[in-house]
Amino acid sequence: MKNQPKIFQSISELHKAMGQPKPMHPLISVLDYGKAIFDPKDFEQGIILDFYKISFKTNFSGKLRYGHGFYDFEEGGMSFVAPGQILKMQEEEADYSGMSLNIHPDFIRPYTLNENIKKYGFFSYSAAEALYLSEKEKETIFAVFANIQDELDQRIDNFSQDVIISQLELLLNYSNRFYNRQFITRKAVNNDVLSKLENLLEDYFNTEKSLENGLPTVQFVADELQLSSRYLSDLLRSVSGQNTQQFIHDKLIEKAKEYIAKGTWSISEIAYKLGFEHPQSFNKLFKKKTNVSPVAFQELFNKN
Repeated sequence: MKNQPKIFQSISELHKAMGQPKPMHPLISVLDYGKAIFDPKDFEQGIILDFYKISFKTNFSGKLRYGHGFYDFEEGGMSFVAPGQILKMQEEEADYSGMSLNIHPDFIRPYTLNENIKKYGFFSYSAAEALYLSEKEKETIFAVFANIQDELDQRIDNFSQDVIISQLELLLNYSNRFYNRQFITRKAVNNDVLSKLENLLEDYFNTEKSLENGLPTVQFVADELQLSSRYLSDLLRSVSGQNTQQFIHDKLIEKAKEYIAKGTWSISEIAYKLGFEHPQSFNKLFKKKTNVSPVAFQELFNKN
């Protein structure tokens, strides 16, 4: 069992493990990291939460492990964890301040937020794709956290859940807005990712990896770029207006046009070179993207 991640099925279990009193409400809590008392070695195999966790960490001197990499949170940042995800903590992670908002799915189940929360892509981002906030944005986020904490401390009544749900929706919408701002203000970094993706796909097709491995998938390129697939799609959408799948398809069609123009291979051979199992699938995608069939496109060059 020591090699298995520690599973927390309830928020009360998490509070106990952090050396904190039971939460005021069993299905939602705000946990102050500065007051947490625990030995990180107890969780070196990782933790799995059966509830949502929205964290804002400041003055963080340690590192959070995600997959095979580490991410330095020294400057502080927001992170979002959905139920069932694995987090691994290292010993030096004990030194930080900040807070986390823990929400059990049962708390939001009677509300439309239960379905809408799945639309917020940042719950699928990795720890290395944290949301960094300006001072003004920090004030906004802390104010929402404070409103929820105040509601839990002072006013648990028939209206509390409705009020807290509205605050949760506000927090998620602010986070969505701030992530969009982050994509815009980090254009240099984003353009670097775009350039790496273009080179990756160019190499994939030129070295005929597609012939060996099939069409490049969203997960493949995201792994190669060391990004989560959802973050990569959101980043690309902010830069190019396309998600990752659309971007891959556009590059594939560009390469297909190049092959057709050379006149060396038949349409079926080109389809297999690009990684399609069936030429019909290639024909369908080509026509969808260009409004002409590969054969019709080929005839344009045969006339010249």
